[in-house]
Amino acid sequence: MRGLRGGGDDYLVKPFAFAELLARVEALARRSATVVKETVLRVGDLELDLVSRTANRGGEEIDLLPREFQVLEYLVRNQGQVVPRAMLLQHVWNLNFDPTTNIIDVYVGRVRRKVDNQHAYPLIHTIRGVGFCVRAHC
Repeated sequence: MRGLRGGGDDYLVKPFAFAELLARVEALARRSATVVKETVLRVGDLELDLVSRTANRGGEEIDLLPREFQVLEYLVRNQGQVVPRAMLLQHVWNLNFDPTTNIIDVYVGRVRRKVDNQHAYPLIHTIRGVGFCVRAHC
């Protein structure tokens, strides 16, 4: 009990059968493979690695500043949905909507130039008067 409460995923009580140990190790390996998949977000040919905080598109690494990565991550997590400027401001900067600020447009513009530059189709789309949407194909 103490092992599980201390953060352990599993435990075996001695004596144990080697076959049971092997089965538990295989189960943990399957579980960690699932975790790895969940730490990489994809939309089209764009990949965001949430552990290493890196992005690449078409196999080419994209150099993003930490706040730019946060903006892109939030948009990708909500791919296919329109993300209002107010939501970006709240979730990335932890601020309430300020109609006079253009910080969202500045950062989305930077991210767009880095992500969509020199690619056949854009991933980041502006929805006039509302916000932004990330989707693989128009």
